[in-house]
Amino acid sequence: MSFDVATWWGFLCFVAVLNVTAWGLSVATLRRRLGAMPDTCYWACRRQLVFSAFYVFGCAFRSALPVFDVPRLALFNTWLSSVVVGRTVATIAELAFVTQWALMLRDTASATNCTTAKNVSRVIVPMIVVAEVCSWYSVLTTSNLGHVIEESLWGLSAALLVVSMVVMAPRCPSSWRPAIIAACAAATCYVAYMFLVDVPMYWSRWLADEAGGRQYLTLTEGVLDVTHRRVISHRWEDWKGEMVWMTLYFSVAVWISISLVHAAVRGVHKVR
Repeated sequence: MSFDVATWWGFLCFVAVLNVTAWGLSVATLRRRLGAMPDTCYWACRRQLVFSAFYVFGCAFRSALPVFDVPRLALFNTWLSSVVVGRTVATIAELAFVTQWALMLRDTASATNCTTAKNVSRVIVPMIVVAEVCSWYSVLTTSNLGHVIEESLWGLSAALLVVSMVVMAPRCPSSWRPAIIAACAAATCYVAYMFLVDVPMYWSRWLADEAGGRQYLTLTEGVLDVTHRRVISHRWEDWKGEMVWMTLYFSVAVWISISLVHAAVRGVHKVR
């Protein structure tokens, strides 16, 4: 393994341990505050904690065993590094993460009587379900066109979250404003990254494949391929294009997931 790749992988594993520890501390926090919470607030926190667990531990698994889906690249030659395992873990984790956002939006929208946020809370999970289907299509067939649609849907869902938070902000307690501003700033940066960097990257890859006359796999061929084929690579050149999004995904995105647990602990129901 090259020094650069080993350093990157070591950093991912270190962050994964920190993330799991932070989630465990969140469990302890919920237990300490259990007696002082109304039942509605407790169950809101518990739901956030459960869905966060799927995301935190899913990202920890993928940090330890990174996989680059379309070219079937893996760092380690083990069945746990197969694309079908990694993609399944990612699907569960990502649906859990967007469900966290939908639940938080729904609870806050109900507390502030914000129709816009209520509507967004109903549509973002179905949007990401479609995104996951497109992701699986790309992974199985090796056509990056599905990833173009997938990442566009993720970017659009984040844009809708920003709109919802902006609309809700005047109705929320003033003590919440700094957190809302920070969340809007982070989501806006994410939207910009998705539409200025990520989506164009997959689009250019698809155009290059089309220009080169790439033969894509059928869905049946793809199922067999992701189950059995792994290309083990420890070279910087093979992984460098994926390192930025993987690093941010397994660190910042996980911190956001955990922060939603603590936001629920503080209790959106207090504004009622």
